[in-house]
Amino acid sequence: MIGNKFALTNMALFRSLLLIILIVAVSSCQTNAQLSPNYYSSTCPQALSIVKAEVASAIKNETRIGASLLRLHFHDCFVNGCDGSVLLDDNSTFIGEKTAVPNNNSARGFNVVDNIKARLEKACPGVVSCADILAIAARDSVVRLGGPSWKVRLGRRDSTSASRSAANASIPPPTSNLSALISSFSAQGLSIKNLVALSGSHTIGLARCTSFRSHIYNDSNIDPSFANSLRRICPRSGNDSVLAPLDRQTPTSFDNLYYKNLLEKKGLLHSDQEIFNGSSLTDGLVKMYAADTSLLFKEFAKSMIKMGNIKPLTGNAGEIRINCRKAN
Repeated sequence: MIGNKFALTNMALFRSLLLIILIVAVSSCQTNAQLSPNYYSSTCPQALSIVKAEVASAIKNETRIGASLLRLHFHDCFVNGCDGSVLLDDNSTFIGEKTAVPNNNSARGFNVVDNIKARLEKACPGVVSCADILAIAARDSVVRLGGPSWKVRLGRRDSTSASRSAANASIPPPTSNLSALISSFSAQGLSIKNLVALSGSHTIGLARCTSFRSHIYNDSNIDPSFANSLRRICPRSGNDSVLAPLDRQTPTSFDNLYYKNLLEKKGLLHSDQEIFNGSSLTDGLVKMYAADTSLLFKEFAKSMIKMGNIKPLTGNAGEIRINCRKAN
């Protein structure tokens, strides 16, 4: 009799646990399902074309801005989710993310986002979130520079606050070693494959001397002639804001030369070269992407969709900001 009661109690506990697991799984699916490529099809059907046109105009004016817009989306999503927090200016209640170490004097493209938002507010006031603008602009920038396209899932809402300390803690610095990079991406639900694929964003854009100085003077896993060429523009002290291309051959074209550079130990940042530095976890992926552009494009697009789904605000959470720089 006691054995039967014990068995029944265990069965009840098992059923309760199973129910909790199912509720959590369904809740997670519902959150993800709320993001949809067709989210604005009825409320603002011209949204995608407006963002596309503004991004094209901005890149025509300054090609580098494409990399900057892509980076803004990345730096937004890694800090408390893809919620547009990176766009908020400081105010009396918080110090925002713009002056965090990973963003200070390097995050760019805020004026482009302002222009996009102004046009969207004229077309459909209070409908398109700043977080979604970042996601769409990142995709359009990649496509404009010759990279892959993907269907951006939409429906994110905007946060009303930002955190400099969270940005400092969550965005991996250029001095990161491989284990730190893996941990940083894993904390966001991103795999090692996502890490290596998303690192391909460094096939476009520039970096400041302060970001690669330690790599060219202190590291051994760098081609000596490449290091010497960089030392001429980036001395041990001074010239902090001098820029060098992350991909020395085609810094304004989205391709796979970034990975080919890593094979030659010509990664600009310490964190770049770490993903090809004798590790069985990542070296094979670098070789695959260096050999197959179509594979890279496929995996990059999948990884961008996954990154864009990091903890979005949906439903009644957050708001739709009228001005991306401040809460309503």
